[in-house]
Amino acid sequence: MSAPANDSQDYVGFDTITQQMERKFLKRGFNFNVILVGESGMGKSTLVNSIFSSHLVDSQGRRTAQEVIRKTTEISPVTQTLEENGVRVRLTIIDTPGFGDQCNNEGCWVPVIKYIKDQHAAYLERELKPQRDRVINDTRVHACLYFLNPGSRGLRPLDVEVLKRLTEVTNVIPVIAKSDSMTVEERTVFKRRIKEELVFHRIAVYPYPSEEDGEEDRLLNSSIRDLVPFAVVGSEEIIDVNGTPVRGRRHGWGVINIFDEAHSDFVHLRNFMLRTHLSDLIEVTSQRHYEQFRTSQLRQIKELRAQQAAAAASGGIMGSMPQQAPPQVPAIHQSMA
Repeated sequence: MSAPANDSQDYVGFDTITQQMERKFLKRGFNFNVILVGESGMGKSTLVNSIFSSHLVDSQGRRTAQEVIRKTTEISPVTQTLEENGVRVRLTIIDTPGFGDQCNNEGCWVPVIKYIKDQHAAYLERELKPQRDRVINDTRVHACLYFLNPGSRGLRPLDVEVLKRLTEVTNVIPVIAKSDSMTVEERTVFKRRIKEELVFHRIAVYPYPSEEDGEEDRLLNSSIRDLVPFAVVGSEEIIDVNGTPVRGRRHGWGVINIFDEAHSDFVHLRNFMLRTHLSDLIEVTSQRHYEQFRTSQLRQIKELRAQQAAAAASGGIMGSMPQQAPPQVPAIHQSMA
């Protein structure tokens, strides 16, 4: 049954809620946090700058072979506010210089996983405050761009280990870095091999199948999964090609336009992350990854409090017998190791 015309006395007006929500949303803006994981020289900074058409982050990789290799993975977040057609986003890009750059990369993922869990913990602590903020500043990681080396023959043992751990805590989007270093045939074969190995190792990357999806969403997500891993090329250089300025990369044989779908999946990746799945990335972070973390933490706190109560009761029964001190409920961020 359609609503009466707006000038009718019978018009209720609940259909304006979307406009009310939009005004509030535009006024407040939103947070979007992306972590970049991959070894140095994979073009992480260039790609993310290309996706947002802004120079957001500088490369922190080794520029020459003489530079000292970082001994550990570092965490380097940069936050900037962007505005487009009245919509404001507080965008945080988290780089991970030093990841995968050692001869022995055992544990190189630990700082990355810790950072992601720390953001969940910080959000939970704010959420559990007796007088919590009306709007909680959301620093939780909404997406992880995981960069695969085009020179490898598929997923390396390090990739398998890290992807398994990352997919437990955040939405992982695998990309083949600098795919212009491969022929079209090599790229096709490499993508197929990565797909097969993701299935073999039971690594669930984003987007996830959902029974709640309608037919349109199922078709869209199916087409996106066909593209994973995205073979991408990034560039901040504007090149003149026959009088037309394009964002591209120069090669001895010509110029690669990063928006040309014959050369790169860049357009598909950007549309996917920002135009069709931006809201879902944020929502899935909250409802899937954060909720799992929250449930685990609250269960631990409940169990510790039960132990405290049991210890207190036991102390009353045993009278003056010496008792061990009851376990203390730890701060949330201390219980994530």
